[in-house]
Amino acid sequence: MEVALLTIGDELLAGDTTNTNGSWLAERLTERGVTVTRILTIPDDRALIADRVRDYADAFDAVVVTGGLGGTPDDVTVEAVADAFDRELVVSEQALTQVRARLADLPDSVPDLDLEPAAEATIPEGSRPLLNPEGLAPGCVVENVYVFPGIPRELKAMFGEVAEEFSGEAVSEFLYTEEPEANIVPTLETVATEFDATVGCYPDRDARHNRLKVTATDEETLAKACEHLREEIAVSETPIERDWNRGNAYGEE
Repeated sequence: MEVALLTIGDELLAGDTTNTNGSWLAERLTERGVTVTRILTIPDDRALIADRVRDYADAFDAVVVTGGLGGTPDDVTVEAVADAFDRELVVSEQALTQVRARLADLPDSVPDLDLEPAAEATIPEGSRPLLNPEGLAPGCVVENVYVFPGIPRELKAMFGEVAEEFSGEAVSEFLYTEEPEANIVPTLETVATEFDATVGCYPDRDARHNRLKVTATDEETLAKACEHLREEIAVSETPIERDWNRGNAYGEE
């Protein structure tokens, strides 16, 4: 399963808000065997959002969109997703019931909110509402596009309700080596060509080792690729800790 992530918001592009949603979603999806093929951040531009949603919905198995839900003028994601599928906006009675219940449950210390519950519960016609247990604005599913709020707490709670709908066959294992990156290029190329696996090499300058991520579509292929790496270069299954006073790895004389 290949999935694209769209994170929406001017504040993300300006650096005013750290985009933790993209990395959190990518990690959760990867854990489920999904291949995350795109992570794109775009502004609160209704036409641009609609274009990217339309393109990605055709190109990938699923699209996850976060951000731009709510009642402020820059919250245009729901409208844009409706545009992408040429759908009208309608009030979801299921979402409306939850919005009203959430408002009724607010403690007396919270000031009265000047908002229209029906506006909060508006989603594209024919879409499946995703109820928001941590906030007001619901998400929705339109065909293969999943729309979530950008507030991390709300996103995480809502994603948990649909996580089972994302699955894939990708499996991975991490290995660690002190071999210089340039010295192991031929071995990494062999893994890619002979074992139908991919190897990402990520140098960690502070730890003075390279982290290798081996990915395949099944456990047997992954095991063979990792075994080849173990035979060709010195690797460890855990990060290599170093005694900086002695200048070598723990356990070495």
